[in-house]
Amino acid sequence: MPSDPYDVAREVADRVLSAPPTLGPGRLVCIDGPAGSGKTTLAAGLEDVVPGARVVHCDELLHGWRGLPGMAATVAALLTPLASGRAGEWRRWDWLADAWAETHRVAPGGLLVLEGVGSWSPAISELVGVLVWVEADPDLRLDRGLARDGERMRPQWEQWRHDEDALFERLDTRSHAQVLVDTTDPDQAGASSSV
Repeated sequence: MPSDPYDVAREVADRVLSAPPTLGPGRLVCIDGPAGSGKTTLAAGLEDVVPGARVVHCDELLHGWRGLPGMAATVAALLTPLASGRAGEWRRWDWLADAWAETHRVAPGGLLVLEGVGSWSPAISELVGVLVWVEADPDLRLDRGLARDGERMRPQWEQWRHDEDALFERLDTRSHAQVLVDTTDPDQAGASSSV
């Protein structure tokens, strides 16, 4: 069992690259799970392990703190052209300006990694080569989020946790994952199991 994010990244990379393409000529990994669990760290590991891998952070696709219900449609709009071998696009949400910002283009082919809460949904399940679920103790996740964003953001974090719980219960995301990662124990920060 891997014991750090880079070992998990290598495990995920081996799995997705040894399988046929699922996203037109390319491959797709979704790293989903609750906020503060370590998804971004794992995505960075994949970016390091697979030369040319592209990472899209789904928190940049959200329409603010209450944008989670629209995530599945936004992700599907990005992936649909890629599945047909055409470029996809996504628009970045500027959290400081509280407004939409520039548009980014994603060329078909290679490995695309979507990381973030709600990156996976049944609407795109056929396009996903590997779904990774990353989790951690809820109190630890909240501590990580507040350490990054500040105590003044506690109300937003509390509402977000409610929204993501509702989403994960509705989609049953964890049960669809091929790789489970728990980052609660710092000595086993990337411990994973394949399902």
